[in-house]
Amino acid sequence: MSATVTRPPYDEIELSSETFWSRSPRDRDRSFAALRAERPVSWQPKAYGSLMDDPEDSGYWAVVRHQDVVAVSKNDAVFSSDPDLGGVMFEDVPADLLRETQSILTMDEPRHARTRALVASAFSPRQIRLIEGQIRQQATAIVDTLLDQGPVDFVEQVSKRLPLWTISEMVGVPLQDRERMVTAVDDMVGYNDPEYIGDRDPFMCVLEGAGVLHDIAQNLIEARRSAPADDLMTALVQAEIEGQRLSDEEIRSYFCLLAVAGNDTTRNTTSHGMKALCDNPDQKALLLSDFDRRIPGAIEEFMRWATPVMTFRRTARAATVLGGQEIAAGDKVVMFYSSANRDESVFADPWRFDISRNPNPHVGLGGGGVHYCLGQHVARMQMRSLFREVLTRVPDLRLGEPEYVVGHFVNAIKRMPVSF
Repeated sequence: MSATVTRPPYDEIELSSETFWSRSPRDRDRSFAALRAERPVSWQPKAYGSLMDDPEDSGYWAVVRHQDVVAVSKNDAVFSSDPDLGGVMFEDVPADLLRETQSILTMDEPRHARTRALVASAFSPRQIRLIEGQIRQQATAIVDTLLDQGPVDFVEQVSKRLPLWTISEMVGVPLQDRERMVTAVDDMVGYNDPEYIGDRDPFMCVLEGAGVLHDIAQNLIEARRSAPADDLMTALVQAEIEGQRLSDEEIRSYFCLLAVAGNDTTRNTTSHGMKALCDNPDQKALLLSDFDRRIPGAIEEFMRWATPVMTFRRTARAATVLGGQEIAAGDKVVMFYSSANRDESVFADPWRFDISRNPNPHVGLGGGGVHYCLGQHVARMQMRSLFREVLTRVPDLRLGEPEYVVGHFVNAIKRMPVSF
């Protein structure tokens, strides 16, 4: 950041503190709404929870309006994801850790396009068909177990099980490593939650989680090179375009991204979506009246309503103007997806849960551009199968009040009582 740039005072509505992120989603949106209306791009102090101390970090521009979030997302030539410039996390994270855990999320063109093409080539139509059949079978098994065990906690018994199982089956994670994997994922996203980390150091929590995922991935890489199998890890190891292949480092990093993004986004969208249906029985009845026709629109509303990933950042490579605000080269820009998905100028009555909302240009899976979600089709398959099983086989299911993970990254529900 240039030393000659004059910064405005920090905005009176502050979005960076633990106090702000400990408030309820609706309460936080009162602050977002005021900024959307009056100061859609505001100057803010650095975020709490950073994993490194950067004395050069004086703050960031908060982007809270839908149109500006989309503009940043689509202008990757100006707004960079490069780890050496800061990467994509709200808080400050060491560049090496970002490279080791976030794969294509923290790549700019042309490297992003090359790596993404190699990864995408592993998701063949045959692989997708195989995954879809597995998802349907596992969704049935999850509800079988719920009915056999009796109700305790919806997150533990339902939401977290299908994403974990799907990723494990897709990649070929051995049964004995699956609980290690989900614990490692929780370490990587729960490090700002005092209840979760206890007296552990947040940085070590993330580092240890990443280490476990790398260990699982490397063992799989070596196993599939010597004995290929019918799974995604084999496809990643064998993927080749114009003589280029993914390195072990690239595969390990992508495995980390897949484990975190593939687990937490679907898991929390399922929890938030089911809670919304229970709280809005008219919408639940509407969905059940014609499930096959209405579930695609319902899933889009689940993703808007939940906004499973609440923030991502970029860094300006060049001076630009955003939302009427001059942005200097080197400035951090943070997109608040949870605010964009409640933007009154885009979504009529945004706090109304409406499965027939159309159009529904939510940014629950990002705001478009080159970094669109590669696993979005799998996520939709998972939710279609799981909601069908739960709603048709447990029609009297009721959910209590959720307990949230404190943090500014994933909109995570740690537990939620269930009864039926």
